[in-house]
Amino acid sequence: MDLRLFFSPVPESVFADVSKQNSFFKSITVYQEIFPDYKSADIAIIGITENRSAPEGSGIAEGANATRKKLYHLMKGTGAYNIVDLGNISEAIDVEQTYGRVQEVCRACLENNVLPILIGGPHEMTFAQYQAYEEMEKLISLINIDAFLDMEGNDAPENKQHVQKLLMHQPNYLFNYSHLAYQSYLVNPKAIATLEKLYFEAHRIGALRHDIKEMEPVIRQADMLSFDLNAIRSSDFPAGTQAQPFGLTGEEACQLCWYAGINEKLSAAGFYEFDPLLDDQAGKSASVLATMIWYFIEGFYHRKDSRDFRSNDYIKYVVSMPSEPETLVFYKSNVSEKWWMEVPNPSQSTMYHRNSIVPCSYTDYQQAGKGELPERWIVMHSKLF
Repeated sequence: MDLRLFFSPVPESVFADVSKQNSFFKSITVYQEIFPDYKSADIAIIGITENRSAPEGSGIAEGANATRKKLYHLMKGTGAYNIVDLGNISEAIDVEQTYGRVQEVCRACLENNVLPILIGGPHEMTFAQYQAYEEMEKLISLINIDAFLDMEGNDAPENKQHVQKLLMHQPNYLFNYSHLAYQSYLVNPKAIATLEKLYFEAHRIGALRHDIKEMEPVIRQADMLSFDLNAIRSSDFPAGTQAQPFGLTGEEACQLCWYAGINEKLSAAGFYEFDPLLDDQAGKSASVLATMIWYFIEGFYHRKDSRDFRSNDYIKYVVSMPSEPETLVFYKSNVSEKWWMEVPNPSQSTMYHRNSIVPCSYTDYQQAGKGELPERWIVMHSKLF
């Protein structure tokens, strides 16, 4: 399929004042008159201008271009960039058709081993991002960063029910769902209980802030990232569509994006719910989002680990346990110093092959050394059983 039919070029006004040769803009290929050859790229930047499900008067359609104005001025980071900006997905006849376009574009990228970065639009575009994986017919894991847990009923706005829609969708290829930075007073406890019954994870903002490094193994398990920008506190990001006084700092958001970028498994990312009409005069929110994307890309070009645990790149540790299981097996990368943990697959099903060795932290290894089963092991074993 010719993806060019779905896109409109990046307006010249977005990059007209970018002059530095070592800028981000000068280091990538942008759709102006000629549609870029995305199939040989590492990363494709994709704007979403859909806003028909947003409240009247919303400026969410301009989120992608407002972000570009800041991102293009940043300095090029590490590595030999092979990045294309495909422009903005044009509005279709109706919202459902726009979802279909987002799904089709993401699927085309994934099939060519190109990582799509979606910018703009409402958070329910996550569902279209997820559907792009369907034809691959493999279990995937999703990381969702959001102050809210969008599992409300069918009478709620689309961006408040899409997680429930995603969890119930058939065919279901969702192996794991992890929710980061939710705020307890904004979330129905029953929704959290539902996730726990499904052996999915939810980490509130306080736990995340207590030790953000413990979020790295959670993010490392993900195939796709969905970031609702309302998770960032309003003092750092005033242009969230439902900006909250409490939440992630801009620095913490960048740290999470770095973790996502260096995750060798992660193959798609989306950043949603940015309304530039709500931004301050300096464009603070656009600057924060541009920096988050910059750190995600920087992480991508710092990817190091292969997942060949039998190679000399890994050290294997076997820990004796006082009861069943008799031993726990851990792997530590000599390259990145990251940890993994082996969880036996009781069913021996090949569909779980990708998930039988799971990311963990040094804390999990220490806990096993004390004779205690790490919670990650228990949850994953229950999921595989």
